[in-house]
Amino acid sequence: MANRNKILIVEDNADTAEMLRTYFHSEGYDVEVTAWGREALKLCQVAAPDLVIQDIRLPDISGYEVVRELRGHSRTSAVPIIFLTDRRGRHDRITGLKLGAVDYIAKPCDMPELRLKVRNALRRASYASLVSPVTGLPGPKVAEERLVDVLDVDGWAAVYVSIVDLEPFNEAYGFVAGDDVLRAVGLILNNVVDEVGTLDDFVAHVDQTGFLVITQQPKVVLVRQQITDRLARALDYFYPIKDREFGRITVPMKAELGVVLAAPGRFATPQQILDAARSGREVVAIGHVDPA
Repeated sequence: MANRNKILIVEDNADTAEMLRTYFHSEGYDVEVTAWGREALKLCQVAAPDLVIQDIRLPDISGYEVVRELRGHSRTSAVPIIFLTDRRGRHDRITGLKLGAVDYIAKPCDMPELRLKVRNALRRASYASLVSPVTGLPGPKVAEERLVDVLDVDGWAAVYVSIVDLEPFNEAYGFVAGDDVLRAVGLILNNVVDEVGTLDDFVAHVDQTGFLVITQQPKVVLVRQQITDRLARALDYFYPIKDREFGRITVPMKAELGVVLAAPGRFATPQQILDAARSGREVVAIGHVDPA
């Protein structure tokens, strides 16, 4: 079954929030609701929604500030945002659109109109989702298409690379620094396949901290070893030198790799290949930081 799009509704009027939650749930969406702008930002940091329906007037911070913060982080910079508000002035509309909202609808809203705006915004966002906004690598949809192509082909190998304990790093140094880690990992993987892989090798960013490399079986041992060696050397250097020297890093990041080899008839779907690679992963690269 296809994944359901997730909508975050940021609305402090309880009746309106419940109406929107019920309506969009009945339309087949996963819906999360909050009345608070700061809570909305936290929810988006944990797991970015596919779309936000955002009121302007909130009890803690302005809806404009919420949008400004979301647009300032690479992992939420492309999330479509629709303003839903009782402010009808042209200035308010222009302000929201300048901040990066994709649409604007006034209260009381026409639900069929809002439904169409949501559907259109999600469709446009799905085109952009072909590429990860953090790393610039092909995203999960492109990876799925590539895996479909190899399902019944022999000779390929898939390597799943996961960066573990990135969350404590984000908490200590911020999500911008965490995104830098992911971008660097993506570059390392691309460099490895360019140097020791084949011209047909493929690298994708398939989930929040996970990457997929598709190569050929004669190359997979070398590709895996090169990834392991380079990540082991690189992970330390994302931490400030003072924290490394004084043992302030209690949960250092590490990398886990899982390898799956082609077996015609074994896999019926791309998801089965990913699940096999994820379930077979093991710790293969740890920085040289000694926990305090």
